[in-house]
Amino acid sequence: MNAPSSSPRQIVWSSVITVISAAILIGAEVFGAAFAGGWALAILFGLGDQGAHILQAVLFALGVLVMTAFIRGAQRIEPFTKRG
Repeated sequence: MNAPSSSPRQIVWSSVITVISAAILIGAEVFGAAFAGGWALAILFGLGDQGAHILQAVLFALGVLVMTAFIRGAQRIEPFTKRG
């Protein structure tokens, strides 16, 4: 068991900004691909407007999972805090 440290944690702003910037860039691509992919697949399979919206929602949910995994992985590589 780890003993509590007396030194406070400090936020590493350069890591936080790097991860947030990358998340914005990758998020735009992931969610844009989900929207466009749902629309394209709905047309390909003849699903109509309602099918397109359902497919886009499913792909959007998968995008949320991808972004969550990305941010967790990035936080392991670029820690947001460090001991004083």
